[in-house]
Amino acid sequence: MSTTDDRQEFEAHKDKMSRALGQDADALKQSVDLLMSLNRYDYPYLWSWMGVPIIQLPADIVATQEVIWNTRPDVIIETGVARGGSLIFMASILAATGKNAAKVIGVDIDIRAHNRESIEKHPLADRIELVQGGSTDDATLKQVRALIPPGAKVMVVLDSDHTYQHVLDECRAYGPLVSDGCYLVVADTVVGQVPEGSAIQRSKQWEKGNDPLTALRQYLTETQDFEVDPAINGKLVFSSSPGGYCRRLKTSK
Repeated sequence: MSTTDDRQEFEAHKDKMSRALGQDADALKQSVDLLMSLNRYDYPYLWSWMGVPIIQLPADIVATQEVIWNTRPDVIIETGVARGGSLIFMASILAATGKNAAKVIGVDIDIRAHNRESIEKHPLADRIELVQGGSTDDATLKQVRALIPPGAKVMVVLDSDHTYQHVLDECRAYGPLVSDGCYLVVADTVVGQVPEGSAIQRSKQWEKGNDPLTALRQYLTETQDFEVDPAINGKLVFSSSPGGYCRRLKTSK
């Protein structure tokens, strides 16, 4: 018995619903309210990837997987190593794409010994490079650039210090490294969605106004090279990073 191949229609419906969800302000508000309520349980800290704490929400993990699978970067740069789970996660998806030389570069001002050990002893360690230093320091950026092979497709995830100025400085430093069609992901943009006077608790409290979303919006006024992906971001209502997934349109000249 034959059936109709409805894959294109299925994907079109997903895209339509994702974009529609992104316009539902009430749904986003309800999700943000729930996330703030779950902060008392350290909800983002309850997850792991292949044995290592990942400190991400499930929706962000799935969305990042979709982006990596669809764009197949050769290099992913992540600022903010924490316990290393995100590096392991992204390395595992790169491995699944079949690109044998693809790797993740983790940048952090303080890579603690026990976290370094968890990363370096992991089965995927050969796909991960660690750079210790301030993410926007000239010396650090020089090391990062040296680890990018000529012609490599590059994706960037910014997930370190979430203050406005630091995120804006990171966008300016790492945005130009992103390849055409690949993504700049600014994490924890949900802080910019919380009510005035409220905060999101991670390693420290982050407050609206001095937050990644405000920084990203400023950066997007300074460049025409990125667009906020309406489909990916539309479905990220129960997420740490709604509005944070930006696709590069063209290379600056």
